[in-house]
Order: sequence, then structure tokens, then C-alpha cells
Amino acid sequence: MRKFKLRLIQLSGLAALAVIGVVCLSWSATAFDFPGFARKPKLAPVRPPLLRDNEGLLVKSLLQITQGQNQAALETLDDLTRIAPNFKLAQLVRGDLLMAHARELNGFGGASAGSKEAISDFREEARVRLDHYLTQQNTPAVPDYLWQLDASQQNAIVVDTSRSRLYLYRNENGKPHYVADYYVTVGKNGTEKTKEGDKRTPLGIYFAGRQMEQRQLPDMYGIAAFPLSYPNEWDRHQGKDGHGIWLHGTPSNTYSRPPHASDGCVVMTNPDLSALTPILQNGKTPVVIAHDLVPSGEQAVAQKEELVQAMEQWRRDWEAQDSDHYLAFYSRSFFSPERNYDGWAQEKRRIQSAGIKASITLSNISMFRYPDDKQQMVVVTFAQRFKNGILNNEMRKRQYWVLESGRWKILYEGAV
Repeated sequence: MRKFKLRLIQLSGLAALAVIGVVCLSWSATAFDFPGFARKPKLAPVRPPLLRDNEGLLVKSLLQITQGQNQAALETLDDLTRIAPNFKLAQLVRGDLLMAHARELNGFGGASAGSKEAISDFREEARVRLDHYLTQQNTPAVPDYLWQLDASQQNAIVVDTSRSRLYLYRNENGKPHYVADYYVTVGKNGTEKTKEGDKRTPLGIYFAGRQMEQRQLPDMYGIAAFPLSYPNEWDRHQGKDGHGIWLHGTPSNTYSRPPHASDGCVVMTNPDLSALTPILQNGKTPVVIAHDLVPSGEQAVAQKEELVQAMEQWRRDWEAQDSDHYLAFYSRSFFSPERNYDGWAQEKRRIQSAGIKASITLSNISMFRYPDDKQQMVVVTFAQRFKNGILNNEMRKRQYWVLESGRWKILYEGAV
């Protein structure tokens, strides 16, 4: 059998060999070809836990190929394609290995009759899956986006669109704890959705609603679909439109889709989505869709504490019906479903002019830093109880707090 060679590139800004991508496959040599390196690097062994899943078997076969173990790779791929016969990437690599017995191939997908675009998609999927294996030790245990979970949010999800990866976290006393991660597909045209039909995946903070009824779903959505709350309040304020952004599965004849292949939805393999379905059933799971996975640090801890203090002072000033100090917590760019800042200030001054003291309590608070490079913003949701001599009510409220000149200000406020 002719030897299988993977030519790899080193991405700038990272330690040597930290992030490696499959660029092409040829059949002329046994070793890796690393531009800039004089000798073949030693690869870490494949971790046993990884190899129990389908992605692990694929990665194992690719690494076996790079080490010249073509027969072992073929046996691994035989196992994988028996388990997941619709795993098209695995079938393509297996076909290349089989064809190598008969003739020399020109490159990755040489045994396939697929189009150049399809082969490019398969190459990209192989790259991101292998990248994940080689860099998974760099995954932050706690991402910066999940500042605080409330008791009803048993889990939270962060999607890293740059790595085609979904990360699942469990709520442990309000703090996120890493559980697992999965390969995903996002929009054909990338991210930052702005309008209907742009085939982009939105970046922001959303919540997964209850599962769509299976009888309503065409086969293209796989075994399940969970609508995400796009557009959110910030999206609408910016004039973004569109709808129907879901977390869903793949067609019955397809194990996985390329990294960029959806109309804007986040797409998982059906087995992976099946594992997540019990978690998503309550319809309250927060889903942060970001360009990358930013680790939490000391600055985030300090900013969160400052926000907690600001919220408490805002509550006290409101409780005291101190209009000047209360309104000082609102940004001049403030908006609500009914009013801008001027309308909000006028209405609050009118109500508070009666001077009736109130009792206000906030509970079940969640905080999520918004994935926005342009400004520091946090989405806060809480249960609010308001009581004075006239009113006694409870409601669920959401606020967007933005950092302006070093102070936290309320940019949006409304009922949930």
C-alpha cells in the first residue's frame, strides 16, 4: 500500500504544533511535512476516552495514517463506517485508502467523484475535528460569557463558531462546570446575522425554547429542533431581522455537515443532539453564540463584582424612590419596549414624586457577558418583587448593562 501523507500548517501566534490543520492528503511519503521544521514532530497518543465516540475513531484513523499505519487506519475506518454508515467524511477517507492499493491519488478525496466544493468541505471538516483533538487541552474550564447561572438554568451552552464547537456546562451553585463538547455546523456565510436570508449565524445571547413537535419537522432537521430566541432585544434594537434560527440535527442520510453549511442554524449530529435533548427539554437553557471561547480572568471577576454592587445600589435608590440617583444608573442610550431614556425618566419621576417608599427584592439572578467586541455588555435576568402601599407584584425582568466611562449603566429593561 502506498503511504499516506498529511501536510500540516502551523498557525501563527500559537506554540509550535499547538493548532494543526489538514490541508491536503497525498500518497507519496510517510511523514508529516512541517514547513519550518527540520524533523518530524512527535505526536501525543490519542486519548482513550476520545476513541469511544465516532469523532474519536475518525481522529484515530487520521493519526494512524500520518504514522504510516495505513492498514490499522483502514480497520479503524471499517469500524467507524459500520457504526455510522452515513458519516460521509469517514467514507471518503476510507475510499482513498482502498483506492491507494490500485493507483496513486492526486490528493485528499482523490477516489471520490465529488465536486471540488464538496471535497473542500470535507477537508475543512477533517481540519476542524483534528484541530480540536490537538488543542482541546487549551479549552477554558470556565468561559468569560457565563458570569452567573440562576437555579432554573441547570445547564448552559457556549458555541464557538470559529472552531465549529458547542460546549456544554452544568450549573454547580451558580457557577458553570464543563461537561462535554460537540462538533457543530454554522451558517454558510459565517456569522453576525443581520437580515433575513443572509445565511449567517447570529452572535449573541439566546435561550433554547421547547422542542418542536417531530411531526412538524422535515427530515432535513434531523431527530429534533429547538428554536433559539433570535432576534433578541439587542438584535431588534439594531434593526436585525430574520427568524427560524434553531439548534437541530442532520438528515437521516447524513451523519454530519461541513463546518459552514447551514442557513444560519446551529446543526449537530443526531447522536450528539440526542445526548443534549434531555438537557434542552425545559426550554430555559441559555445559549451563547460567540466567535471564540474567551477564558474567564481576574478582570471579569472584578467587573462582575462591580456590576453586583451597581445593581444593589440601583435597587436601594429605587426602593427609596430617589429619582435622581435611580435615573443616574440609566444610559442616555437607554431603550425599553415602550420608551427611550427621556420617556422612561419622565414616567419614573411622575410615579416617584408621590414619595411612597417601596420594598423591592431581586432573586434568581443570572448574568451573561455579551459576545460583543465593540463594548462591554452583560445581560442580567432576575425575579423581581415590588411591594408598596398600593402594589404588590412579582415579575421576571431582563436588563442589559453596559460599561460607560468605567460605570455600569442600564441600556435596556423589560419584562421577560
